[in-house]
Order: sequence, then C-alpha cells, then structure tokens
Amino acid sequence: MAIARIVRQGKRPYGLWVKMTAVTVLGLCFIFVWSVFTSPSSSVATQRESFDDIAEPVSTNMRGENSGVQTKKIKPEKQEESGKVGNSLRDEFQGDEKNRKKMNESAPVSVKHREHKERNRKPGTHVQKKEHKEIKENQNQESRNSDGRESEEDKEEEGDGQEIEVEEQGLDRESETDIDTDGGTELVESADQDSEVVEDGNVESKKPIKRKIKGPLFDPKATYKWKLCSTRSKHNYIPCIDIEVSSGKLQSYRHTERSCPRTSLMCLVPLPHEGYGSPVPWPESKSKILHKNVAHPKLAAYIKKHNWLVESGEYLTFPQNQSEFKGTILHHLESIEEMVPDIEWGKNVRVVLDIGCTDMSFGALLDKDVLTLTLGLKDDLVDLAQVALERGFPAVVSPFGGRRLPFPGNVFDAIHCGGCGISWHSNGGRLLLEMNRLLRPGGYFLLSAKHNSIEEEEGLTKLMASISWNVLAHKSDDVGEVGVRIYQKPEANDIYELRRKKIPPLCKENENPDAAWYIRMKSCLHSVPSGIEQHGAEWPEEWPKRIESYPDWMNNKEKLVADTNHWKAVVNKSYLNGMGIDWSSIRNVMDMKAVYGGFAAALSQQKVWIMNVVPVHVPDTLPIIFERGFVGVYHDWCESFGTYPRTYDLLHADHLFSRLKNRCKQPVSIIVEMDRILRPGGWMIMRDKVEILNPVDDILRSLQWKIVMTFEKDKEGIICAQKTLWRP
Repeated sequence: MAIARIVRQGKRPYGLWVKMTAVTVLGLCFIFVWSVFTSPSSSVATQRESFDDIAEPVSTNMRGENSGVQTKKIKPEKQEESGKVGNSLRDEFQGDEKNRKKMNESAPVSVKHREHKERNRKPGTHVQKKEHKEIKENQNQESRNSDGRESEEDKEEEGDGQEIEVEEQGLDRESETDIDTDGGTELVESADQDSEVVEDGNVESKKPIKRKIKGPLFDPKATYKWKLCSTRSKHNYIPCIDIEVSSGKLQSYRHTERSCPRTSLMCLVPLPHEGYGSPVPWPESKSKILHKNVAHPKLAAYIKKHNWLVESGEYLTFPQNQSEFKGTILHHLESIEEMVPDIEWGKNVRVVLDIGCTDMSFGALLDKDVLTLTLGLKDDLVDLAQVALERGFPAVVSPFGGRRLPFPGNVFDAIHCGGCGISWHSNGGRLLLEMNRLLRPGGYFLLSAKHNSIEEEEGLTKLMASISWNVLAHKSDDVGEVGVRIYQKPEANDIYELRRKKIPPLCKENENPDAAWYIRMKSCLHSVPSGIEQHGAEWPEEWPKRIESYPDWMNNKEKLVADTNHWKAVVNKSYLNGMGIDWSSIRNVMDMKAVYGGFAAALSQQKVWIMNVVPVHVPDTLPIIFERGFVGVYHDWCESFGTYPRTYDLLHADHLFSRLKNRCKQPVSIIVEMDRILRPGGWMIMRDKVEILNPVDDILRSLQWKIVMTFEKDKEGIICAQKTLWRP
C-alpha cells in the first residue's frame, strides 16, 4: 500500500523529488543486501577453474610451523675429531671478529638424526593436508625465473630420460606468500636484486624487487627415495648439454646451444660401467689417470689415432711434452715467447682461455704460473674435457655457437686456438668478435694449426684487418711443422676510426660487454675501455702481485680487503687443519658463490685451482676475480653446471641457498647437482643459516653422504660432508 501511495503521489506535479528519493532508497537497499549475502573473498579474488598449469604444489603449512629456527644438533662421527674441529673453528671466529659479519661461530654440539618414514606413493608426488590444499593451490601461481631471461627456444623437452622416485611431504619451497607465525602476510624486500637482461645484451640497472618470501627452502619433513637416471649419455650425462628425448634417432646427442630440461634433475647419475677408482693425485695425474674413470666408446677410438695419450694397462698415460704436433710442448710454447717477448708467460700473461681441448698442450703452462681455462666445445664427442678435468686441468663445457660464453668482457690476457677446427671468418666473423669481447685490450690471440686452405687464409686475413687486430708474428715452425699466428687486440679506440669500411660497426654505448648469460652474440665491436673507472682500461699487475693489488675502478676496496682477510683466517684456522680433509687429494675446487675471490686467494699457496662461480642473480664481481689472476664463470644454479659428472674434489658453498629465495622451482635439485659433479670421496663445505642446513643434512644422509662435522651458533651453521660411492 505504501508503494502504491508513493506511485500515486509521483503522478502529481510535485512528485519528482519523491521519485528521486525512492530510487536512492532502493539502490541503497540493494547494495546492503549484496554486501550481506556475498562472500568477501569473491570481491577481490577470482576463483581459478583449473590448476593444471601448476607444476608442483607447495607446502600446506598455514600457521608458519616451519618459519621458526629449530636448532638441530649433529653429533660428529668421531669424538676426538670434534674437539680439534671445535677448537679450530672457535679460533677462526675469535681471531677474525673485525672482518666477518655473519659467519658461522660455533662450538661442538651433539646431534640426533631425524628418521623419516617412506611412503609408497607415485614418484615426485607431494603429501599435503587435505583441508589446506585448495587454499595453497590458489596462492601458488605459475613459477618463473626472477631474472626474466627464460624463453621457449632455450628449453628442450625432457622426455623419459629421468627416472625419478622422490617422496616429499609438503615440500616447503618459496611461494609468492610469506606466512608468519601469526598467520598474516608480510611484504619484504628480497636480498636478491636481479638484473633484467634482454636479448640484445643490454643490462638494465639493478632495482630492488619486493616480493613475499616464505620460510626455509626445504621442508624438514620431506623424505626422499632416489633412483638412477636412465639417459642416453649414461654415466657421462650433462643435463643442459646432452639431448634426452623419448624417441627418434639422433645423429648427435648434444645441443647446438645450451638448453636445459623443463624439469630439474632429480635422479642420480650412475657410476661408470667398470666402476670408479680413486683419482690419481696431483701432480702425478698430469702424466697418468685411471682409464675407467673417463671411459667412453669414442675415446677408445680416438686413442688409437693420436700419440699424445696412450693406453697402458688400467691407466691412460701422457708422454712427457708430447703433443698433437711434432716436437715438444715446451718447444712450442717457448717459440711463441721468442716471437713475442712481451708475452712473458706467468708474469705479464697469467689468465688464458684455450678454445677446444685437443692435446691440452697449454696446460703445461701451469709450470710457468699461467692459469689456462680450457673450453670443451659442445661437439666434443670424445669427451676430452673430462680427460682434462681428470688430469687436474681447469676446464668447462659450453656450446660455442650463437650465444656469448659465460665470461665477462676484457678479462683474458690471451686466447689460444690450437687445431680447434673453428672457421673464424664464417658467419660474418661472429665467433671472432666474441673473442674480441673477452680479450683484454692489448691481449694476445694465438692460432696454432697444421694446415690452412687458401680460402681460409684470405678470409681470416680480411677479417683481422676489419677488426684492427695487429699481426705480431706469423711463421711456420720448422721443427713442429705448425703454423703459428699471433695477433694483438687494440689498446685504444683511435684505430677503429681509421678503418675505411666501418664493418663490423662499433657496438652501441648501452651494449654491456659483461652481459653474458643467455645473451646472443652481436656482430659488432665493443669499444676499448678508456676511463679509469672501467675495468680493462689498464693491464693488471704482474703475477703474483695481482692477488693483493686492488683495481682502481673498484669503488669499495675496503670490502675486498675485508673479504680477503676473512677467508685467509677461515682457511688457515679451520679448513686446512680442522676439517679432517686430506688436502693432498684435493685438486679441482669450486666456489659455488664467489664474491671477490677471497676464498681462491686464501688457497693460492695450495696445489689446487678454483672455479669461481658468480651466480647471475647477485652483484657482478666476476671481473674483479679475473683481475686478481683467477678464473670463473657466470651461472644460474637453478640449472645444471657445464661440466662432466665426478669432476670436482671439493665444493664450497657460502650462503648459497639463502640467496636463492623465490628463484628455483625445485631447490633440492641443486643438492642433486652437487652430487653429480662431485667425485666419490670428494668433500663439501656449506655455510648458511640453520633453518637451511637442518634439512640439507637430511638430504645428504638420504644420498648416503658421510656427515663429518656440523656446528651451529646464533642461527648460523656449517656442514662438512664427504660423498661416498653409494648409488641406489
């Protein structure tokens, strides 16, 4: 009746305001009813219809049960060793108070190992609490690399090559939501400030990326049951180099470019068919190695055709000074120095890149204090890079086709190619332009080859003139029958302006020569660094003065000095004497998160070489490491490293995992990768936060590693473990 009365009044002349009032009242009533009967979440979130695009669900811990630090006390294997190690570590922390900030102070403590119950479930599945599953899946958005450099062309289908059976209960990897103990969320600034690298090689300025970080990388409740990988490469499997497909016949089993499987490696690479023996220690390994450790069908055929390696019983022997070419290695190297006296092996020239393994002749320069890093090419089906690493020579495996090599620009004193079979003048000289990027201004490029066709001679001569490289020497060695050419890169930009044809052109000013991870090569010349604030502008000090000479272009020299002093104290007080490591058996060492090369500097007096790995998501300090006379590479530990299985004697990881928040889809795969590249009997030293080390201890035990010592104090800790021969 009331509504009818209002309608009758609205027909009157004065009824307009009544109409407006009625419409307003009805609208307010509608809004009130809607807000009462509608779910609050539906107004801010859209319900997903499918979760098929989510590769792996995350933990269902909604109350922050794992966010707190649970002190895990690990009992040393030998009680008498614990006292020695404890004293050495205490001395380390007390004597290095000024130079360390968050290092691992410790005292021996007892440990109780957590035993996990294995459940019969499908491989790779995760156990979740049912009541939280839907909520967690809603929060778990598609995982992506935070550096923004993942593209479809760089990924290869995995196929059925990996037989995985890993049981994990609520794997607590990082997600986009940080759940604290009160059940709320907190937005924090990530410790990783990633570079946004685009395909043309430009690197944008590093900006802090704010993201929500969730607790520890590993779930302490996870259990693991391992299986061997079933791959075409078998015991020599390199995940991002070797092709693994489910069907089809392939003439080659290696990628033309670095391309990793879609799913991280979660299986264990088997041992060689004939077993694995303890490596021959350095320096004896220079002359002989165990053949079964590097066994490969193509290697057996290669041995019959070359005289620089000989099969002798169970060993492969390397006759002294024998090379691919007639004459001795030392004669070849001395003749180069005679042609260009300024080279001064071991003083002026310290860091050398050797393209292609061939006979590893430049490894002999170690006796002259020259550190030669051998680049094993992707089509090296003979696996000579594995032979080099088994002998104790620095080597890394990488395709060399369309993308830049994982090194910064202007860092190598010399680059050598001895019979590497590369046609440098093809594709517009793109590969030679990459050598120009890597070579230090005034650096030397050496070509040693037996035969060159007239076409190659003319093409190479024309290309060298177009990039203004100076020919220092060109002659054929009568003894060695080897044609040797030595070129020098310009030391200033003036010579580029004198070219008649500006082909190849100079690179743009915003083209960063240090951008190297998944960056395509450019057909342009990088300008020579000219300002004192640029690395490469000046030739570094003679070796070994380089170690303690800090470059002028570095802003914070105090940090470098502190880093050097810190690691010198750590190595001398605990690593060399207190860990129980037999350093006479250590030759190949990797620093998985190198900063300024302080760890390498501290070991410079030992008979070891260090591969300094600078992760792509941390500040770029690799040029400083090269400046100090050491070698290293860029790498993303969410992917597999470019080396053969069982090639390192010791891995050092200082706060590696605590810097990997919100990056890797499956952080456990990094432990699996460490198991792949470490030799049986090899050692691992890991320093990190306690909430990270606790589950790492369980993962290592599931791999049957021997936990030699573990310490913790003030939420920081250290683990020293030794890999065994165990395979599932």
